[in-house]
Amino acid sequence: MTAGSGIIHQEMPKGDQTGRMHGFQLWANLPSSLKMMKPRYQEVKALEVPIVTDDDATQVRVVCGSFWGKTGPVDGIAADPIYLDVSVAPGRKRILPVETSRHAFAYVFAGSGKFCNASGPLAVPTESVGWVDTTPPSVADNRSLILFDRGDEVMVQAGDDGIRFLLVSGKPLVEPVAWYSPIVMNTQQQLQQAFTELDEGTFLKAEGRT
Repeated sequence: MTAGSGIIHQEMPKGDQTGRMHGFQLWANLPSSLKMMKPRYQEVKALEVPIVTDDDATQVRVVCGSFWGKTGPVDGIAADPIYLDVSVAPGRKRILPVETSRHAFAYVFAGSGKFCNASGPLAVPTESVGWVDTTPPSVADNRSLILFDRGDEVMVQAGDDGIRFLLVSGKPLVEPVAWYSPIVMNTQQQLQQAFTELDEGTFLKAEGRT
């Protein structure tokens, strides 16, 4: 969903019989020239997401962007993200390419593993490692977020139960950010104006909304 100038939404997800579910939200900032663009919504079914399986059983679901010859169904995102769901078998080591022009992070949501040349998981003290260091930092367990420095690849060593994580990268906008609650602008003045318009009922500018 691209909110732009015309979407206020309510989320009502449903889990299994006990209310459990996996859910992830990735907010991609819009460049200043597109802040108030016409809104759009794209629905993608699970079967539309291509899956690539390598010889060592490493599996990648390509949600957005292109990877290993497959292109994900989610498109038209200004930050041009590559959004991958990666599963690595127990004990396996994998190297995954990432363009040097991108910022990247991983979020572990099953199993555990070690990431070389990255920050320590946010759940543990950050370790100072650079791209020339080949010693893996602390183990990244379930619900760990790992931030990567600039480089052209990510190396992961899966734990005894394997590891599954989101690998997300995007091109930096190189613009100032003013953010509060659901609205992201470039300056505090723009942010205040947006909330004033929201209070006055003039923020939604798109035509033909239902």
